[in-house]
Amino acid sequence: MNDAVIYAIGDVHGEADSLHALHKAIFTRHGERGDNRPIKLVHLGDYVDRGPDSYDVIDTVKAMEGRGDVEVVNLRGNHEQMMVDAYEEGSDERLHWLMNGGDATIASYAKRGYEDPPSEHLDWLRHLPTIHLDEEAQIAFVHAGVDPRTFPECDDRIHLWTRSPRFFDPDRWDHGKLEGWRVVHGHTPTGDFEPEVAGEPARRFNLDTGAVYGGKLTAGIFAPGEPVEFLSV
Repeated sequence: MNDAVIYAIGDVHGEADSLHALHKAIFTRHGERGDNRPIKLVHLGDYVDRGPDSYDVIDTVKAMEGRGDVEVVNLRGNHEQMMVDAYEEGSDERLHWLMNGGDATIASYAKRGYEDPPSEHLDWLRHLPTIHLDEEAQIAFVHAGVDPRTFPECDDRIHLWTRSPRFFDPDRWDHGKLEGWRVVHGHTPTGDFEPEVAGEPARRFNLDTGAVYGGKLTAGIFAPGEPVEFLSV
């Protein structure tokens, strides 16, 4: 049986200092509780844009994949998709990205002597998954959300972009394969900078608590057989 404690982290948007602080808080919490269960980290995407150090955020979450003491799942968000498209699709997509916070990302690379993000980073972003399904826990981790009518075969654009009222209302989910599942996502900043929990029992967890807008960076803690908790910095 998989007894890992899952820590899912919401939208970072270049807030590297907050990410480092949250990682430290996660490992400190786990150690202080004497919890011998393995740690699984799930980053829900939107590492880049708007904030001060997208380069460091990418470098950090990418490097964590090589750690042997923790399982790491890094998902692609819509801002990573815009960043990749800016270098694959031409000037219109590049302008769209720059107007949505890409200028801050370019500046973070320029501080390291890069005129543009290196191909190593772009290739890594391009191949990130858009959804992670924990079949045993019946939890779907995704950047923006899912389509309850087509889950788990949703289009990537749904995973990256959706703000559908049908998705936001868990009472409208149980008409297909989403029945019994919980969904953990970001993408839509919460109005009060607190994590949002929807459904009775709780089914949808929004962890975008507006880190780049003066809010907090939040991790949801999903441990087998225990109530969901949150950790924010």
